[in-house]
Amino acid sequence: MKTIISMGSLALIISLNSCNHKEEMKTDDFQWQIDRFEDVKILRYKIPSWENLTAKQRVFAYHLNEAGLSGRDIMWDCNYRHNLEIRKILESIISNNEINHSTQEYKDFEVYAKRVFFANGIHHHYSNMKFEPKFDKTWFLASLKSLNLELSEEAHRAIFDSEFDVKKVNRADGVDLLLGSAVNFYAPDITQLEAEKFYSSKKDIDPERPVSHGLNSRLSRDDNGAIYEDVFSASGRYGNSIQQIIKHLEKARNTAENDSQSKALDLLIQYYRTGDLSIWDQYNIEWVSNTEGDVDYINGFVEVYNDPMGYRGSYETIVQIKDFYASERMAVVADNVQWFEDNSPINKNHKKDSVVGVSYKIVQVAGEAGDSSPSTPIGVNLPNANWIRAEHGSKSVSLGNIEDAYQQSSGKGMANEFSFSKMHRERAEKYGELGSKMHTALHEVVGHASGIINPGVGTPKETLKNYSSTLEEARADLVALYFILDDKMQELGLMKNKEAGYAEYDSYISNGMMLQLRRILPGENIEEDHMRNRQLVASWAFEKGKEENVVELKNIDNKTYFVINNYDKLREYFGELLNEIQRIKSEGDYESGRVLVENYGVKVDPKIHEEVLRRSKPLNLAAYSGFVNPKMIPIVNNDSIVDVDIAYPKDFLGQILDYGKDYSFE
Repeated sequence: MKTIISMGSLALIISLNSCNHKEEMKTDDFQWQIDRFEDVKILRYKIPSWENLTAKQRVFAYHLNEAGLSGRDIMWDCNYRHNLEIRKILESIISNNEINHSTQEYKDFEVYAKRVFFANGIHHHYSNMKFEPKFDKTWFLASLKSLNLELSEEAHRAIFDSEFDVKKVNRADGVDLLLGSAVNFYAPDITQLEAEKFYSSKKDIDPERPVSHGLNSRLSRDDNGAIYEDVFSASGRYGNSIQQIIKHLEKARNTAENDSQSKALDLLIQYYRTGDLSIWDQYNIEWVSNTEGDVDYINGFVEVYNDPMGYRGSYETIVQIKDFYASERMAVVADNVQWFEDNSPINKNHKKDSVVGVSYKIVQVAGEAGDSSPSTPIGVNLPNANWIRAEHGSKSVSLGNIEDAYQQSSGKGMANEFSFSKMHRERAEKYGELGSKMHTALHEVVGHASGIINPGVGTPKETLKNYSSTLEEARADLVALYFILDDKMQELGLMKNKEAGYAEYDSYISNGMMLQLRRILPGENIEEDHMRNRQLVASWAFEKGKEENVVELKNIDNKTYFVINNYDKLREYFGELLNEIQRIKSEGDYESGRVLVENYGVKVDPKIHEEVLRRSKPLNLAAYSGFVNPKMIPIVNNDSIVDVDIAYPKDFLGQILDYGKDYSFE
């Protein structure tokens, strides 16, 4: 599971400088923002701990990063079946000197290309809607002809036909989840019913420890019409990319910090070679048990948000370095996870008797690829298999330097516009950052580690289906919201008072009821899981407290505000909803989960939506942020890499084109 930066945090971010197409090694005057187009701004992040590593550790991180980048084609192709063909055409036009880059036609085309590069495909990374090609079609076709480039008929249709493959992921109630989704995890003609039937026939050797069926495959149809899993492996689908991943993982294994890291990498290599999901489980058990190294990583087909049925994992990698001081300061959260479980408001029958193996670190990202780049999470909790988490534990990380980059590039535009009073603005400015970080820690460490599934109940992807991810994120958010106002936070020394908790409540309600709506177009429903979960929690609590005016809707000078009048009562409601969503997960109650999400998390109030768009438009703020990665530069001696230096690129388009040249294997 991952935490995506919320609009409560993004509301503080405003545009800064335009791009400067150079690289800078180190400077005290660090340029955080380097590009802006449409609804996106591109930032950079620093790796302060890089110099604290040994040369061997830096080489270890380099090979992990190279392994990650080697699989980026997989993410593109999984997102949509024509993405790779389209991306290569875009790259060819942009990089060709025969194309006049000074014309308006080219500039319009470049904006479209940047949007596609940012989203790893032609569908928006958050709304899942296909991008409108706001460039001159005649110019585009003439450019193809002049460069002797060809685009298949269906890929051409994918770009220009507004009715064709419109949504990457479509979770609308009542639609066929697969026929309505363009994502390439399933052959285009496979129906939801066929896929459900296929997986209902799967039997596990040990039903108490099921493998993650479908995680690393595409569901395809053969020439005779039979459905089968096209497994991602060195000898299977995406074999060229996976062989490159393995090559760099083998080099990483040889420079690992300890034996446990080497053993985990051995298992990961075996998994990539074979595609065997039982080896994936063995790998996760070994990986989660290793908490001693300074360099760690996430690598694999991990999160299932992009699969409308919740089976298939998107390829992603994060290379991370421990933030020594910050991790030590926040380790108290993981050390007390059993207390949080024991004192949770959920039914005692749904609690874990013993929460094992939970670790939490604040890390510095050194490199990302696949589903984590350019748009990145700010927190991650893995592994996702419930039985591994229950028996062996989980790792939680907050991406500290990513959060710092957001903070460094932020301003006060949205806060000034949407905060109800001077007191709310000042509280947000003084305590908002701490409240946000504490929410992330509690969400990842405590939230995703809590609760059990009743014996005999299937996994959430089987029982809760297309609603499982939304409900899981809501559950983890509610854990964070419930405990952030508990006296235990001051007792543990994490907060001096409850002001950071109040600031987080203010932000969460405002975000869930209003601010995040600037991320979707008028008339659209909410599709993305994290957005659905935030609106579900906020709107359910708002409705619950109407009679007592716990959260009050105020309208002053034709501006709407949601103002919390009773924080303690709101906390009670969060606990009540947490208990219900945990019950839904524990019992596999699909219908109750569906009703919660559809009634509170999907539909948008058109008047509120229009107001949010109108009030935020003059601020000219990008709704989304992403990052260029630092460039790792190997230092070679006698054909061996002996150390690695770091550069901080300032050119988003340049980095994407370099990746296209250096890491295209499909």
